[in-house]
Amino acid sequence: MRITPAVPDDLSRLLAFRTEAASWLTRLGSDQWSRPYPADRLLATIEAGTVFMLRHHERTAGTITLTSEAEEGLWSDQELEEPSVFVNKLTIARDYAGENLGGRLLDWAGDRAHRSCAKWLRLDAWTTNTALQHYYLDHGFEHVRTVREGDAINGGPRVSGWLAQRPALPVDHGFADETPPPLPLRV
Repeated sequence: MRITPAVPDDLSRLLAFRTEAASWLTRLGSDQWSRPYPADRLLATIEAGTVFMLRHHERTAGTITLTSEAEEGLWSDQELEEPSVFVNKLTIARDYAGENLGGRLLDWAGDRAHRSCAKWLRLDAWTTNTALQHYYLDHGFEHVRTVREGDAINGGPRVSGWLAQRPALPVDHGFADETPPPLPLRV
């Protein structure tokens, strides 16, 4: 399997991923991703070079978005002074469920974060999705805090305020990495 940058032609597949994941989450009793994601915002992240695709032959097995920009209102000013890469929209196609591709994508993200001189790989997860929270804990993340509606910094999050991080470290993820080298983070 190989990791490549997403291109605008991937937009429809990424939107379908989101719909597939939302449907699966609904069957599990979660309202996560129940609102459609705006295609123009997703296209902007593709064009910004922050969306990556996990490809298996001609199929797309997963996707992950990495950014140096934190979601507004979640992390403190002191935390934001530490160079970090933030994980968003990690999604694995249901056909590839159970193969630890999500864990390996997190390893790839941590390795990429390390190569960009980040101290942390950070994420925020759906506040009520305890299964997802346990998934991240099982993959080496430590819970930092849960920010709920109304007590967030600068107005805060809606429903995705479970914050976690793990050190950015070099890892052998086993994927063929066809992405450009990451730029060093500016703090």
